[in-house]
Amino acid sequence: MQGYVQIYTGDGKGKTTAALGLALRAAGAGLRVYIGQFIKNAAYSELNILTRLADLITVEQFGRGCMLVTTPEEADIEAARAGLATLKAVLRSKKYDLVVADEINVACALGLLGEQDLLDLIAERPESVELVLTGRGAPEAVMAQADLVTDMRAVKHYYDQGVQVRKGIEV
Repeated sequence: MQGYVQIYTGDGKGKTTAALGLALRAAGAGLRVYIGQFIKNAAYSELNILTRLADLITVEQFGRGCMLVTTPEEADIEAARAGLATLKAVLRSKKYDLVVADEINVACALGLLGEQDLLDLIAERPESVELVLTGRGAPEAVMAQADLVTDMRAVKHYYDQGVQVRKGIEV
């Protein structure tokens, strides 16, 4: 099967959720799935169910916490670089049919990774592997290399009315 490069970006909600939905669909079809989460290192609710599917979906986190607006420290950069190295090894292994690089665009936007790192990752993807990159702020050059780009646009959000994150819905 021919694999493609998909990007889910934009300021709207649902980028990781869309990637996880694709991962579930792929696993349900018998495909092997790997999810690498950049920046994140917390017990998000989706991990509770994904651990039950560990024979179908492998998940690793490459972060020191949910860092979306802080200045990166050297340890954050090291964690992202280690995650990138792991993703490249995962791609080279050809063990997985779908590889998700969750929040990798944010890691790039924050300076944890460079735009060229993402371009190199795409270039190293075997033709049979579907590669998904998520996170707001996807670089234009990276989007130009993708086969599918979805820009999640915020139209209306209950956060604007003061609603806090809710377990099972946002985390």
